[in-house]
Amino acid sequence: MAARKTSTRPLAPFKGSLVLVGAGKMGGAMLEGWLARGLRPKAVTVLDLKPSKRIEDLAKRGVALNTAPKKTKASVIVVAVKPQDAASTLASLEQWADASTLVISIMAGRTLAFLKDGFPDGAPIVRAMPNLPASIGRGMTVAVGNRKVGEAQRKIATELLAACGGVEWVNDEKLIDAVTAVSGSGPAYVFLLAEALTAAAVAAGLPAKLAARLARETIAGSGELMLRSPLDAATLRKNVTSPGGTTAAALEVLMGPGGFETLMTTAVAKAARRSRELAG
Repeated sequence: MAARKTSTRPLAPFKGSLVLVGAGKMGGAMLEGWLARGLRPKAVTVLDLKPSKRIEDLAKRGVALNTAPKKTKASVIVVAVKPQDAASTLASLEQWADASTLVISIMAGRTLAFLKDGFPDGAPIVRAMPNLPASIGRGMTVAVGNRKVGEAQRKIATELLAACGGVEWVNDEKLIDAVTAVSGSGPAYVFLLAEALTAAAVAAGLPAKLAARLARETIAGSGELMLRSPLDAATLRKNVTSPGGTTAAALEVLMGPGGFETLMTTAVAKAARRSRELAG
Protein backbone atom coordinates (compact mmCIF):
# COMPACT_ATOMS: atom_id res chain seq x y z
CA MET A 1 0.00 0.00 0.00
CA ALA A 2 1.17 3.53 -0.72
CA ALA A 3 2.55 5.60 2.10
CA ARG A 4 -0.11 7.34 4.14
CA LYS A 5 -0.36 11.08 3.42
CA THR A 6 -1.84 12.67 6.50
CA SER A 7 -1.92 16.39 7.06
CA THR A 8 1.23 17.76 8.66
CA ARG A 9 -0.72 20.52 10.40
CA PRO A 10 -1.00 19.78 14.14
CA LEU A 11 -4.42 18.92 15.46
CA ALA A 12 -6.00 21.85 17.26
CA PRO A 13 -5.63 21.51 21.04
CA PHE A 14 -8.04 18.85 22.16
CA LYS A 15 -9.07 18.73 25.78
CA GLY A 16 -10.87 15.78 27.25
CA SER A 17 -11.20 12.21 26.06
CA LEU A 18 -12.12 10.61 22.76
CA VAL A 19 -13.73 7.20 22.34
CA LEU A 20 -13.41 5.49 18.95
CA VAL A 21 -16.00 2.76 18.49
CA GLY A 22 -14.85 0.44 15.72
CA ALA A 23 -11.25 0.53 14.52
CA GLY A 24 -11.51 -1.22 11.17
CA LYS A 25 -10.15 0.24 7.93
CA MET A 26 -11.85 3.61 8.21
CA GLY A 27 -11.82 3.97 11.98
CA GLY A 28 -8.23 2.79 12.15
CA ALA A 29 -7.21 5.25 9.43
CA MET A 30 -8.79 8.09 11.38
CA LEU A 31 -7.04 7.03 14.58
CA GLU A 32 -3.65 6.95 12.89
CA GLY A 33 -4.34 10.37 11.40
CA TRP A 34 -5.18 11.85 14.81
CA LEU A 35 -2.09 10.42 16.45
CA ALA A 36 0.13 11.55 13.55
CA ARG A 37 -1.13 15.09 14.07
CA GLY A 38 -0.39 15.13 17.77
CA LEU A 39 -3.43 13.75 19.59
CA ARG A 40 -2.22 12.26 22.86
CA PRO A 41 -2.60 8.45 22.86
CA LYS A 42 -3.74 8.53 26.48
CA ALA A 43 -6.69 10.71 25.47
CA VAL A 44 -8.07 7.92 23.28
CA THR A 45 -10.06 4.81 24.09
CA VAL A 46 -10.75 2.27 21.35
CA LEU A 47 -13.70 -0.10 21.60
CA ASP A 48 -13.34 -2.96 19.12
CA LEU A 49 -14.22 -6.63 19.65
CA LYS A 50 -11.63 -7.82 17.13
CA PRO A 51 -8.81 -5.27 17.12
CA SER A 52 -6.13 -5.62 14.47
CA LYS A 53 -2.49 -6.07 15.37
CA ARG A 54 -1.93 -2.44 14.42
CA ILE A 55 -4.51 -1.32 16.99
CA GLU A 56 -3.00 -3.62 19.60
CA ASP A 57 0.39 -2.03 18.89
CA LEU A 58 -1.10 1.42 19.38
CA ALA A 59 -2.47 0.25 22.72
CA LYS A 60 1.12 -0.39 23.79
CA ARG A 61 1.82 3.29 23.05
CA GLY A 62 -0.87 4.42 25.46
CA VAL A 63 -4.17 4.12 23.61
CA ALA A 64 -6.69 2.44 25.91
CA LEU A 65 -8.26 -0.67 24.36
CA ASN A 66 -11.62 -2.07 25.45
CA THR A 67 -11.46 -0.58 28.93
CA ALA A 68 -14.38 0.23 31.18
CA PRO A 69 -15.78 3.77 31.07
CA LYS A 70 -14.32 6.32 33.47
CA LYS A 71 -16.32 8.44 35.86
CA THR A 72 -15.94 11.42 33.53
CA LYS A 73 -17.94 11.03 30.34
CA ALA A 74 -16.22 11.13 26.96
CA SER A 75 -15.80 14.52 25.30
CA VAL A 76 -16.15 12.98 21.84
CA ILE A 77 -17.42 9.61 20.62
CA VAL A 78 -16.67 8.58 17.04
CA VAL A 79 -18.81 5.68 15.82
CA ALA A 80 -17.16 3.78 12.98
CA VAL A 81 -18.83 0.36 13.07
CA LYS A 82 -20.73 -1.29 10.23
CA PRO A 83 -24.29 0.00 9.81
CA GLN A 84 -25.77 -3.44 10.54
CA ASP A 85 -24.11 -3.34 13.96
CA ALA A 86 -25.48 0.10 14.78
CA ALA A 87 -28.37 -0.84 17.06
CA SER A 88 -26.39 -3.15 19.35
CA THR A 89 -23.43 -0.76 19.39
CA LEU A 90 -25.40 2.33 20.36
CA ALA A 91 -27.09 0.43 23.17
CA SER A 92 -23.68 -0.12 24.75
CA LEU A 93 -22.52 3.50 24.52
CA GLU A 94 -24.94 5.18 26.91
CA GLN A 95 -22.51 4.71 29.80
CA TRP A 96 -19.85 6.71 27.92
CA ALA A 97 -21.92 9.76 27.06
CA ASP A 98 -23.89 12.61 28.52
CA ALA A 99 -25.68 15.56 26.91
CA SER A 100 -22.40 17.41 26.37
CA THR A 101 -20.65 14.57 24.48
CA LEU A 102 -20.05 15.31 20.81
CA VAL A 103 -21.04 12.27 18.74
CA ILE A 104 -19.59 11.79 15.25
CA SER A 105 -20.91 8.89 13.17
CA ILE A 106 -19.42 7.67 9.90
CA MET A 107 -21.94 4.83 9.55
CA ALA A 108 -23.50 4.80 6.09
CA GLY A 109 -27.26 5.13 6.01
CA ARG A 110 -27.73 5.86 9.71
CA THR A 111 -29.59 9.14 10.05
CA LEU A 112 -29.38 11.84 12.70
CA ALA A 113 -32.81 10.76 13.94
CA PHE A 114 -31.59 7.18 14.32
CA LEU A 115 -28.47 8.32 16.18
CA LYS A 116 -30.45 10.66 18.47
CA ASP A 117 -32.28 7.70 19.99
CA GLY A 118 -28.99 6.14 21.08
CA PHE A 119 -27.64 9.07 23.10
CA PRO A 120 -28.80 11.38 25.90
CA ASP A 121 -31.26 14.10 25.00
CA GLY A 122 -29.54 17.24 23.81
CA ALA A 123 -26.33 15.57 22.63
CA PRO A 124 -24.69 17.28 19.63
CA ILE A 125 -24.52 14.72 16.81
CA VAL A 126 -22.65 14.84 13.50
CA ARG A 127 -23.31 12.44 10.64
CA ALA A 128 -20.36 12.20 8.25
CA MET A 129 -19.72 10.37 4.98
CA PRO A 130 -16.02 9.73 4.27
CA ASN A 131 -14.69 7.67 1.37
CA LEU A 132 -12.06 5.00 0.80
CA PRO A 133 -9.07 7.29 0.02
CA ALA A 134 -9.27 8.32 3.68
CA SER A 135 -7.16 5.22 4.29
CA ILE A 136 -4.18 7.05 2.72
CA GLY A 137 -5.08 10.49 4.04
CA ARG A 138 -6.59 11.62 0.73
CA GLY A 139 -10.26 11.14 1.45
CA MET A 140 -13.22 13.48 1.11
CA THR A 141 -15.76 13.74 3.91
CA VAL A 142 -19.07 15.59 3.95
CA ALA A 143 -20.76 16.22 7.30
CA VAL A 144 -24.08 17.43 8.65
CA GLY A 145 -24.96 18.19 12.26
CA ASN A 146 -28.13 18.31 14.29
CA ARG A 147 -29.36 21.54 15.87
CA LYS A 148 -27.27 20.96 18.98
CA VAL A 149 -24.00 21.23 17.04
CA GLY A 150 -22.63 24.71 17.67
CA GLU A 151 -19.59 26.43 16.26
CA ALA A 152 -17.26 24.89 18.84
CA GLN A 153 -18.46 21.33 18.19
CA ARG A 154 -18.33 21.88 14.45
CA LYS A 155 -14.72 23.01 14.71
CA ILE A 156 -13.76 19.92 16.71
CA ALA A 157 -15.54 17.63 14.24
CA THR A 158 -13.85 19.32 11.30
CA GLU A 159 -10.43 18.93 12.93
CA LEU A 160 -10.96 15.22 13.58
CA LEU A 161 -12.44 14.44 10.15
CA ALA A 162 -9.72 16.46 8.37
CA ALA A 163 -7.11 13.97 9.61
CA CYS A 164 -8.12 11.83 6.61
CA GLY A 165 -8.49 14.52 3.93
CA GLY A 166 -10.86 17.28 2.88
CA VAL A 167 -14.04 18.17 4.78
CA GLU A 168 -17.20 19.95 3.65
CA TRP A 169 -20.44 20.64 5.52
CA VAL A 170 -24.03 20.69 4.31
CA ASN A 171 -27.08 21.99 6.15
CA ASP A 172 -29.61 19.58 4.66
CA GLU A 173 -29.22 15.93 5.70
CA LYS A 174 -31.06 14.81 2.57
CA LEU A 175 -27.99 15.80 0.55
CA ILE A 176 -26.00 13.01 2.23
CA ASP A 177 -27.67 10.50 -0.09
CA ALA A 178 -26.24 12.31 -3.11
CA VAL A 179 -22.88 12.64 -1.36
CA THR A 180 -22.90 8.89 -0.77
CA ALA A 181 -23.61 8.29 -4.44
CA VAL A 182 -20.87 10.67 -5.64
CA SER A 183 -17.87 10.60 -3.30
CA GLY A 184 -18.80 7.65 -1.10
CA SER A 185 -19.28 5.25 -4.00
CA GLY A 186 -17.13 7.27 -6.40
CA PRO A 187 -13.86 5.38 -5.86
CA ALA A 188 -15.54 2.26 -7.25
CA TYR A 189 -16.46 4.19 -10.41
CA VAL A 190 -12.82 5.22 -10.84
CA PHE A 191 -11.61 1.67 -10.31
CA LEU A 192 -14.14 0.49 -12.90
CA LEU A 193 -12.75 3.07 -15.32
CA ALA A 194 -9.29 1.60 -14.74
CA GLU A 195 -10.64 -1.89 -15.40
CA ALA A 196 -12.38 -0.81 -18.59
CA LEU A 197 -9.38 1.16 -19.85
CA THR A 198 -7.14 -1.84 -19.18
CA ALA A 199 -9.48 -4.18 -21.07
CA ALA A 200 -9.66 -1.72 -23.98
CA ALA A 201 -5.86 -1.50 -24.08
CA VAL A 202 -5.55 -5.27 -24.22
CA ALA A 203 -8.16 -5.36 -27.00
CA ALA A 204 -6.02 -2.81 -28.87
CA GLY A 205 -3.09 -5.23 -28.72
CA LEU A 206 -1.10 -4.19 -25.66
CA PRO A 207 0.29 -6.80 -23.24
CA ALA A 208 -1.93 -7.15 -20.15
CA LYS A 209 0.73 -6.04 -17.68
CA LEU A 210 1.57 -2.91 -19.67
CA ALA A 211 -2.12 -2.18 -20.24
CA ALA A 212 -2.81 -2.33 -16.49
CA ARG A 213 0.08 0.00 -15.68
CA LEU A 214 -0.88 2.51 -18.36
CA ALA A 215 -4.45 2.63 -17.03
CA ARG A 216 -3.38 2.93 -13.39
CA GLU A 217 -0.74 5.60 -13.94
CA THR A 218 -2.89 7.61 -16.35
CA ILE A 219 -5.80 7.78 -13.91
CA ALA A 220 -3.59 8.46 -10.88
CA GLY A 221 -1.57 11.13 -12.68
CA SER A 222 -4.63 12.82 -14.16
CA GLY A 223 -6.26 12.90 -10.74
CA GLU A 224 -3.20 14.50 -9.20
CA LEU A 225 -3.03 17.04 -12.03
CA MET A 226 -6.68 17.96 -11.55
CA LEU A 227 -6.13 18.30 -7.80
CA ARG A 228 -3.19 20.67 -8.24
CA SER A 229 -4.56 22.67 -11.17
CA PRO A 230 -6.74 25.76 -10.69
CA LEU A 231 -8.59 24.80 -13.90
CA ASP A 232 -11.89 22.94 -13.85
CA ALA A 233 -12.30 19.45 -15.29
CA ALA A 234 -13.95 20.63 -18.51
CA THR A 235 -11.08 23.04 -19.27
CA LEU A 236 -8.47 20.37 -18.55
CA ARG A 237 -10.29 18.01 -20.91
CA LYS A 238 -10.37 20.62 -23.67
CA ASN A 239 -6.68 21.38 -23.18
CA VAL A 240 -5.73 17.79 -23.99
CA THR A 241 -8.10 17.49 -26.95
CA SER A 242 -6.76 18.63 -30.33
CA PRO A 243 -9.42 19.24 -33.02
CA GLY A 244 -9.55 16.25 -35.34
CA GLY A 245 -7.03 14.30 -33.24
CA THR A 246 -7.09 10.92 -31.54
CA THR A 247 -8.57 12.19 -28.27
CA ALA A 248 -11.35 13.99 -30.12
CA ALA A 249 -12.16 10.77 -31.97
CA ALA A 250 -12.53 8.88 -28.70
CA LEU A 251 -14.56 11.64 -27.07
CA GLU A 252 -17.06 11.54 -29.94
CA VAL A 253 -17.99 8.12 -28.59
CA LEU A 254 -17.75 8.89 -24.86
CA MET A 255 -19.66 12.18 -25.14
CA GLY A 256 -22.18 11.03 -27.72
CA PRO A 257 -25.81 9.98 -27.16
CA GLY A 258 -26.04 7.54 -24.29
CA GLY A 259 -22.39 8.19 -23.50
CA PHE A 260 -20.40 8.68 -20.33
CA GLU A 261 -22.31 11.62 -18.85
CA THR A 262 -25.67 9.93 -19.38
CA LEU A 263 -24.45 6.70 -17.82
CA MET A 264 -22.89 8.49 -14.85
CA THR A 265 -26.00 10.58 -14.20
CA THR A 266 -28.16 7.45 -14.25
CA ALA A 267 -25.71 5.54 -12.03
CA VAL A 268 -25.44 8.28 -9.40
CA ALA A 269 -29.21 8.71 -9.31
CA LYS A 270 -29.66 5.00 -8.71
CA ALA A 271 -27.01 4.96 -5.98
CA ALA A 272 -28.65 7.95 -4.26
CA ARG A 273 -32.03 6.23 -4.43
CA ARG A 274 -30.53 3.12 -2.85
CA SER A 275 -28.98 5.22 -0.10
CA ARG A 276 -32.41 6.64 0.74
CA GLU A 277 -33.86 3.12 0.82
CA LEU A 278 -31.17 1.88 3.19
CA ALA A 279 -31.72 4.85 5.50
CA GLY A 280 -35.40 3.99 5.68
